[in-house]
Amino acid sequence: MTRKILVTSALPYANGSIHLGHLVEYIQTDIWVRFQKMRGNTCHYVCADDTHGTPIMLRAEKEGITPEQLIDRVWHEHKADFDGFHVEFDNYYSTNSKETRHYADDIYFKLKQRGLIEVRAVEQFYDPVKEMFLPDRFIKGECPKCHAKDQYGDNCESCGTTYTPTELIHPYSAVSGAEPVHKSSDHYFFKLSDARCRDFLKSWITPPHVQNEAANKLNEWLESGLSDWDISRDAPYFGFEIPDAPGKFYYVWLDAPIGYMGSFKKLCADKGMDFDEYWKPDSKTELYHFIGKDILYFHALFWPAELQHAGYRTPTSVFAHGFLTVNGEKMSKSRGTFITADSYLKHGLNPEHLRYYYAAKLNGTMEDIDLNFEDFVAKVNSDLVGKYINIASRCAGFISKYFDGKLAFTDAGSLLDGAIASGHTVSASFESRDYGRALRDIMAIADRTNGEIAIAAPWTLARDETQREALHNICSRALHGFYVLSILLRPVMPALTSRIATELFDMKRDFKWDDLSVLPTCVNAYRHLMTRVDQKQIDAMIEANKQTMASTVDSHSPVRHAEAQQRAIAPIAETISIDDFGKVDLRVARIVNAEHVEGAEKLLKLTLDIGEEKPRTVFAGIKSVYDPEKLKGRMTVMVANLAPRKMKFGLSEGMVLAASGESPGLFILSPDDGAQPGMRIK
Repeated sequence: MTRKILVTSALPYANGSIHLGHLVEYIQTDIWVRFQKMRGNTCHYVCADDTHGTPIMLRAEKEGITPEQLIDRVWHEHKADFDGFHVEFDNYYSTNSKETRHYADDIYFKLKQRGLIEVRAVEQFYDPVKEMFLPDRFIKGECPKCHAKDQYGDNCESCGTTYTPTELIHPYSAVSGAEPVHKSSDHYFFKLSDARCRDFLKSWITPPHVQNEAANKLNEWLESGLSDWDISRDAPYFGFEIPDAPGKFYYVWLDAPIGYMGSFKKLCADKGMDFDEYWKPDSKTELYHFIGKDILYFHALFWPAELQHAGYRTPTSVFAHGFLTVNGEKMSKSRGTFITADSYLKHGLNPEHLRYYYAAKLNGTMEDIDLNFEDFVAKVNSDLVGKYINIASRCAGFISKYFDGKLAFTDAGSLLDGAIASGHTVSASFESRDYGRALRDIMAIADRTNGEIAIAAPWTLARDETQREALHNICSRALHGFYVLSILLRPVMPALTSRIATELFDMKRDFKWDDLSVLPTCVNAYRHLMTRVDQKQIDAMIEANKQTMASTVDSHSPVRHAEAQQRAIAPIAETISIDDFGKVDLRVARIVNAEHVEGAEKLLKLTLDIGEEKPRTVFAGIKSVYDPEKLKGRMTVMVANLAPRKMKFGLSEGMVLAASGESPGLFILSPDDGAQPGMRIK
């Protein structure tokens, strides 16, 4: 039965170029979509540039253009990058569209009707010069702990202390340099903490909606207590104004995933399709989101809760993947390994080589993958040139020269049975996104075929006219193997296999999966198909990026998914010695008690057992995120040798470790099962 499938990838932020790390997701998604289409399923792949938010507004202002001009230019850059790597969207759109605005308003009003939107006063820093409220990352000042200068409003990059912007000494706006003032403003919140959302999500965040490893993390967040989500921002802001709240705009993360709906609505209008068939609550179609694991919180908590309570269908599955490292480390400008898609292509490297290499690493989990350039050269040259292309280059010429391009098979039945069986095996791996397994099975076919060629030695048979039948048989068998390999590789290498289908096997179309059950009948004269990767190309690309990336980073900062525009990753602090690290005494702690602090807006009072005779008291700024009742009995990690700090509400005798950014969510750290209070972390 033909399936009807809608697929999306996370929206790249319209504030910079696509780099090799981003391509992991889009290539992974494109392979899956192409496989579904080859199988005869109806599959639509949509995406869009995410275009709203403060960074877009400020960058456009800096460049002296309108935000609309900026996002139009970046859209064309992104689309060219995707085209260059054969990522084939059915519609690539923009969130700054009438369709996205329509569904943002629709979802907002439906949530409001259900009592899931609440207005609260929020006190923030305000830039009196720019006349705008400042996100934490747009506020700088002196660290209240170590007194390092020019630190961000949420944490110190020098000593690692986390704090609120109001604790900064001599704060200033990173936008204008002015001293910010405190100002209260009404903000609109989606009540994710509501029992209706919590009860729905408890049943929803299970396989197959998410992977097992994702379900474990999501349940941790759920059990810790979900905080309500601030979905509004104050003017000036580039985005959609909330219809019943003049001067208030939807926070970018409200309308970003709704951009999937907007892009698909545009496709439906262009193709005459029924939008509701795919988005109504009882839809029989399938909806899949491919995302990075860093935005799992948004796609598997906020997004399904919004959809469920606004009367739309929820995703069939959210597929999260890991990050990319290069040569075993994070991408680096100084090492030349922070490489854009455009730079890769301009250095003459084959985009399908990267598609193949990524596919060989992906297994459908949230594991990170590594692009090792030495391994990349070796694997591409060995698998694709030395094994795959080698079959056709060795045998096609004999068929053209001696047999007028005609193929002949003495064991057609067994060849077809083998091809169909291989198709079933590889199909299961593609379906589950275990591309690494699929390619291992595909290359096993290439190995067997090359083994048969080596034993038969057609170059020797060709010198003996009495061996023409044997020559015809081995070359036909080999080219059938090449034909099967090309069908199975088509989702990964669409441009190359398209050439093979039309130029070598004289077909008038690209391969379909069902072609495995048909024997090819002829081949045309062989034409060169692929060139080996030259290590010198890689070296030149790396060297060029060392030279140019530093000068282009400001105008072409790395593109981020929507959530990261409010949560830039802080640079790694200066290198320390093992002795420096040894000065920090990290201990496993049990939260004996947690309680609200009267008069404190952000603090919880924690009583921590670290194995000492008397428990310690620590005040932690996690009130907005954690229900104190749910923290009791939980294990966490604390800095045990931090100097006590006298606060208005009492003496704080340490610090609990937590991860945070400017996107929603603050996450206290927990040790693995079995850790006991007082154990030292080292």
